[in-house]
Amino acid sequence: MLDAARGASAARITAVIPHFAYARSDKKDAPRISIAARLVADLLVAAGANRILAMTLHSPQVHGFFSVPVDHMNALQVLARHFRPQRLTNTVVVSPDLGNAKAASYFARSLSLPMAAGNKKRLSDDRVVIDTLVGDVEGKNVIVLDDEIANGGTIMEVLKKLRERRVKRITVVCTHGLFTGKAIARLGSQTDIAEIVTTDTVPVPAEKRLPNMTILSIAPLLAEAIRRIHVGESVSVLFDPPAPGRRR
Repeated sequence: MLDAARGASAARITAVIPHFAYARSDKKDAPRISIAARLVADLLVAAGANRILAMTLHSPQVHGFFSVPVDHMNALQVLARHFRPQRLTNTVVVSPDLGNAKAASYFARSLSLPMAAGNKKRLSDDRVVIDTLVGDVEGKNVIVLDDEIANGGTIMEVLKKLRERRVKRITVVCTHGLFTGKAIARLGSQTDIAEIVTTDTVPVPAEKRLPNMTILSIAPLLAEAIRRIHVGESVSVLFDPPAPGRRR
C-alpha cells in the first residue's frame, strides 16, 4: 500500500500502525540474532513511508530505528478514563517489571493512585520469573498494567506474587491484547481476576473474549492524531503527562 501510494504521486505518506508487531525483537540478546524491529522499520521507509504513527511500542528505543519522524502514542489516557468513574479507594497500580514502570507511573498519576513494580527476569521466550515486588500492595486492590499480553506468562507470575501479599480485587490492564497460545485458558482459569481491560489495537475474535473482558476503542484517539498531522497541529498534547492534581 505504501509503494502504491508513492507510485500514485502522493505528496506525503503516513503509516498508521496501532500494533508494531516486530517491536519485541528490538535488541541483540544472542550472537547472530536479527534485530527484526530495525529491519521492518527500514522496510517501511524503503516502501515510501514519510511518517510513522505508532501506538505503545515495546520499548522507546524502537522509535530510534526509524529514519523518518515518528509519533509514538500511548493509550494510557483511554485506559484511565475507563477507571475514573469507579471507586478506587485502597487501590495500587502494579507494573509487572521495572521497564514498564514509567508508563505505570503515568497511569497511576492520571488516577491519583500509588504504584508498585515487580523485578522480572526473563528465562526464555515463554518463561519469566518475578522474584520481588517493590511497593506496598499488602491487602490492597490492584490494577496490573502491562503494555501487551501475549501468552500470559508474565501476568501469571505477577499474580502469584500478589496473592502472597493477600491482595483483594485484581484488575488486569494492557494496551495490546494479543492473547496467543494458552493466554485465554490461563486468564480464564484465574477466578480472582475481576476484570481484564484491553484496547482494539489488535482485533480480539469472539473465541478469545472472556465474560470479564472489556475492549476499549482507540479509534477516536488515532483519528484525532491523524487530523492533527494533516492540519499541522501538535500531536504530543494528546499524550503529555498530566499536571499534578489535574485529571483529563
